[in-house]
Amino acid sequence: MRPGANAGTRALLDRHAEAQDLFGARVHAVRDDQWGADTPCAEWSVRDLVNHLVSEQLWVPSLVRDGCMIEEVGDTFDGDLLGPDPAASWDTAAHSAREAFTAPGALDRTVHLSYGDTPATAYCAQMVADLVVHAWDLSRAIGADERLPGELVRFSVDEIAPYAGDLEKSGLFGAPVTPPAGADAQTRLLCLLGRRP
Repeated sequence: MRPGANAGTRALLDRHAEAQDLFGARVHAVRDDQWGADTPCAEWSVRDLVNHLVSEQLWVPSLVRDGCMIEEVGDTFDGDLLGPDPAASWDTAAHSAREAFTAPGALDRTVHLSYGDTPATAYCAQMVADLVVHAWDLSRAIGADERLPGELVRFSVDEIAPYAGDLEKSGLFGAPVTPPAGADAQTRLLCLLGRRP
């Protein structure tokens, strides 16, 4: 935790660390024979899903620490980033993202994303929600415990709800699904993102 961070910043960084740890635990639980298994993400295998999250983590230092524009990074993080040891590749990428977000002043910056300039705090919050939802995807794909921590679920619902309608348009998420009556927060979150829990 960076010294002098305010309570809101500390809470955001805590959620980010928890979400990384949650996803990372699932990555380390993948058996050798499961990397080609299907996931709830259309057309993505387990390896594709983990590779996507590794790529997202690797972008963080370039965008937050270095202030790069998308065009400057280009295709640096395209293709296979997992190599022969996917779990170790995840660990390295996650560590680099966490270091970038927790550096002094990092969350006070503006990052240049594909849809425009964005406060680093908003970028970090988006990363948290993405890690949480994909932790569920990975859990389902490998037969791990699908329960998500309540605090991370609540954070993700609050984060995603305002722009959930735009996520389907991105092509990265399915259309929202109507949750069953009396659905819990996790089910509502997953349905919001087109999952069928």
